[in-house]
Amino acid sequence: MNREGTTAPNAAGRGPLAGLRVLEIASMAPGPFACTVLADLGAEVLRVDRASDVDPDTRGSRDPLARGRRSIAVDLKHPDGAALVRRLTAGADVLVEGFRPGVAERLGIGPEDCRAVNPALVYGRMTGWGQSGPLAPRAGHDITYLAVSGALGLIGPPGRPPVPPVNLVGDFGGGGMLLALGILAALYERERSGLGQVVDAAMVDGAALLTTALHGLRATGDWQGDRGENLLDGGAPFYTTYETADGGHMAVGPIEERFYAQLLTGLGLSDDPDLPAQYDRERWPELRQRLAAAFKERTRDEWTALFEPTDACVAPVLSPWEAHLHPHNAARSVFTETAGVRQPAPAPRFDRTPGAIQGPPPLVGQDTRTALAHWGVDAPETDRLLAATVVVQHPHTGENR
Repeated sequence: MNREGTTAPNAAGRGPLAGLRVLEIASMAPGPFACTVLADLGAEVLRVDRASDVDPDTRGSRDPLARGRRSIAVDLKHPDGAALVRRLTAGADVLVEGFRPGVAERLGIGPEDCRAVNPALVYGRMTGWGQSGPLAPRAGHDITYLAVSGALGLIGPPGRPPVPPVNLVGDFGGGGMLLALGILAALYERERSGLGQVVDAAMVDGAALLTTALHGLRATGDWQGDRGENLLDGGAPFYTTYETADGGHMAVGPIEERFYAQLLTGLGLSDDPDLPAQYDRERWPELRQRLAAAFKERTRDEWTALFEPTDACVAPVLSPWEAHLHPHNAARSVFTETAGVRQPAPAPRFDRTPGAIQGPPPLVGQDTRTALAHWGVDAPETDRLLAATVVVQHPHTGENR
């Protein structure tokens, strides 16, 4: 165990994916998130960082998206660097990269280059626009992929511009999580065929996929209004947030009549004959005003204490930095601490083979020697690559992490 109470990176036998080997070409946001999910579930993840990113003055990393893997630093633009990656794929089950289409091929580590070495390799590609289509070669960010997918147009108040939901829907929900699922599906199919395949995970695809249910609601006529005017987008006064007396907020979501009745009871409005009916859309603005006035009468903590014992579907709106303090999250250990950083714990949970954070984030290149040896590269070859600066070893190995 290390000082943070987690096991050393890639500890054997931890999690349902123990024994799975993943080669991660360093990228940003969605690719690392997918690899973090796989590492938390027991996969051995080796991250290939840029040799130029090794910083001798850096002595620690605090990035939760880098937890639980080892790091080697490689110059991928050097022919021997690309050759090393191809060699490493011989011992890998999965490779993950996040380049624009065509870049991996130009470097000599594209799908065909790697599958020539290992036909069973699952090659995961994480992009915003995908490997095909007119926008495939273009730059973008979470917000642009959400815009084109239709997801962004759903989010925000009526009569106001759409509001980007941080980068949770594109980068992580529609991106990294979809890639992780695709990789596991390809591995499952490999059990029958013996062959790997390319997983083309695009954030625009994933963000669109997340709107599937809303397309159904639109088809049945249950989603008729513009943004912020529908049941689940803040349009309904019983599915939104309200400010409290201390400037906090409560989330309210009792869609069902029996739960809504408990909301009214808690607010002291259950016996008000003039209160608009729950689903009287024409009087929703009036109902919203009444509920808002009621919530302003007490603090967030007071409302939380009142509603938590009920089924009114009311909860305090917590920041990510205080969520660990909620009794439910504390009881389930939803958050943990690694390398001095509080962060979400691995999920989902397994009763026989639980996942675990396999170690704190590595320094770029801190494991170059040891990881190459572990992956079958002998010491003389590693020494040659180091001398030619094809690979770089960080001077601080992190042995006391």
